[in-house]
Amino acid sequence: MEKKIEIIGLGAGDLDQLPLGIYKKLIHSREKIYVRTMDHPVIAALQDEGVMFASFDDVYQSKDQFANVYQEIADQLIDIAANSPVIYAVPGHPMLAEKTVQLLLEQKQAEVTIAGGKSYLDDLFTSLQIDPIDGFQFVDATSFKRNQLDYTHHIIFCQVYDQFVASNIKLALLEDLPADYPVTIIVAAGSKEEHLRTIPLEELDHRLSISNLTSVYIPPVAADYLHHTFNRLREVIATLRGPNGCPWDKKQTHETLRQYAIEEVYELIDAIDEQDDEGIIEELGDVLLQVMLHSQIGEDAGYFTIDDVIRSITNKMIHRHPHVFADKEAKTVADVNRNWDALKQAEKEGQRKSVLDGVPKSMSALTKAYHLQKQAGKVGFEWKSVGEVWDKLNEEINEVQAAIKQGNDNEIECEFGDVLFVLANISRYYKINPELALNRTNQKFTSRFSFIEQRLSEENKDIHNADLEEMDQYWNQAKRNE
Repeated sequence: MEKKIEIIGLGAGDLDQLPLGIYKKLIHSREKIYVRTMDHPVIAALQDEGVMFASFDDVYQSKDQFANVYQEIADQLIDIAANSPVIYAVPGHPMLAEKTVQLLLEQKQAEVTIAGGKSYLDDLFTSLQIDPIDGFQFVDATSFKRNQLDYTHHIIFCQVYDQFVASNIKLALLEDLPADYPVTIIVAAGSKEEHLRTIPLEELDHRLSISNLTSVYIPPVAADYLHHTFNRLREVIATLRGPNGCPWDKKQTHETLRQYAIEEVYELIDAIDEQDDEGIIEELGDVLLQVMLHSQIGEDAGYFTIDDVIRSITNKMIHRHPHVFADKEAKTVADVNRNWDALKQAEKEGQRKSVLDGVPKSMSALTKAYHLQKQAGKVGFEWKSVGEVWDKLNEEINEVQAAIKQGNDNEIECEFGDVLFVLANISRYYKINPELALNRTNQKFTSRFSFIEQRLSEENKDIHNADLEEMDQYWNQAKRNE
């Protein structure tokens, strides 16, 4: 026998709200009607008229996760339907915020028919006096993610069963909204027991009337509260580049902004080296600003938008991490690097004629030397051991000294470049970025030399008249202080 489950909606409130057809179907039923919960105003009235109900309220007590509750109810209904057709009644409309119904439809283990019912959304809109055409988001309070919320729209959380659920809502919203932001609690919308109360967000889980018919409304949020969101940043950049925007921002091109991209990355590196969290936040923001400006320039010209930029990097990350998003294995960092290089090579096949084509032309000379040798090493063009590279360094130093003796400036420059090139290669063997290493030394030199200047100033001495021996003493003192 085919399993059959007929699902009926009990409406949002009391018996007066129940559609006539649904009412007749319920009171004429000679079989027991299964309900997700007895906690609904219409149940008692129907029982008075002889309708028999069996609920799954006990399942809520036996499971610690709502997802498990809904799955268990769906499974039990399918088992019951194996013996005889089942009528299953749920609050509101079966197709609105009813996970058990969705599970029954998805599992396809029984013939499921929807007999209808009245949604409580109409009553909610009436009670709150809002028009959903302005933008409306209906959210299951038991299973949502903060990044899904669109604060520019009306937001209504349903399934606010208890203080724990209310607390989760509050904690999520407090990440984005001030503690005194007004939210409205709606109980039994449209019924005789309807009750609305507006309170500060921070009090949401303290003053909540716990009910199966409780919802929480969040009115649209003004832009001033959303400065931490991506869409708000995008709006600001578009405004700056717009007709009534900033003359400087409107004048910028990809070419004029090039220097700032380099400067902002170096300032970020400084903040990282100084372990300055606030500085890192600020400098990351400046780097992001460069991304947004370039993207807005692309959008203004009709070539690309920030969506294209995000899509590109998202696709790349998914494609180059098949050990995370597909079925390829990578148990070590070395495995990840090999997969990455192979996928990158396949992506660029036909676009690059040389192994070295992937090294950016605009890199600093030292970093470029490091990456040129790194790329060549991937195809086997490298020394067998780092000892051989040290020997090569000594050879190049000798050649510099020979060029110096000859007094040939051009040859000195070439040979000195060879020394730096070999040093960049040596750093690669020890997994050290030569640019970062040299930057640390520059910072160290700056710190020590500043100490010399400070000490001489304290002694009312002019650094231009100080002798090397005295400055060297302060240098060594600064070194010891470190």
